[in-house]
Amino acid sequence: MNLTTLTRRALAGELGPEPAKERVSTAFTTRQGVRHDSRGRAYRNHVVSLRVGRAVGSCAVEPDEVADVTVEECVGASVADLLAHQAPAIRVAALDAYLMSSRPHWGERVTVPAGTSLDKSLARAAAVTDLVPADAERVLVVGVVNSLLHRLRERGVRYVPCDLKGGSTEWGEPVTTDVTQALDGCDCVLASGMTLGNGSFSVLLGHARDRGKPLVMYAQTGSAILPHFLGAGVTAVSAEPYPFFWLDGGDTVVFRYRERP
Repeated sequence: MNLTTLTRRALAGELGPEPAKERVSTAFTTRQGVRHDSRGRAYRNHVVSLRVGRAVGSCAVEPDEVADVTVEECVGASVADLLAHQAPAIRVAALDAYLMSSRPHWGERVTVPAGTSLDKSLARAAAVTDLVPADAERVLVVGVVNSLLHRLRERGVRYVPCDLKGGSTEWGEPVTTDVTQALDGCDCVLASGMTLGNGSFSVLLGHARDRGKPLVMYAQTGSAILPHFLGAGVTAVSAEPYPFFWLDGGDTVVFRYRERP
């Protein structure tokens, strides 16, 4: 199974109501800038979100990757039409919303306690990295989040940071941009749901299946999509539906899923 086959199943009505009859009521883009206290770097996040029924599906994008008018034109459109949209982010957000509307999250509910932006980032990171196998020796981290690296460092786990933006981590470690080159040197992969939108998820999934390697996903993008890959290449998922931890100083929630033995 891959993202294309999952989308086909959704279009065929195998995963919920007939997609042609399900419509997007709300479409919006969230833009965020953040620099945590005591951290030396600032970040920007842009997320496209679509609402179907009571569910909001999301896909993170690069700044200005998807025009506002493209998002706004999704209002009133059917899920079926949006699953064939030319923009990958719209397709992912539509599938995410549809699947979450059809079956709300059912995984282990973990509260990210109220606190500062750094407190919440570290708490979320602890919930995510707890899904990394205890015997992992060298983890490829795809989608660099310094709080995740912080938690891996606390465990004494070696890692290879990988991100399309390149640059360096908070500790001055170089960030590789070539995920395929980095895969063979690691015995576990921890990857962002953003890989659904940029096309690299299929590479990670194929590698994990071929090598029998643990693939742990942390997902704001596609939080309702990735649990469908448990047992099909993905070993664990930390799913975080909108609104995300960085939008609210109060308690927020992630849902954790693990592959059944």
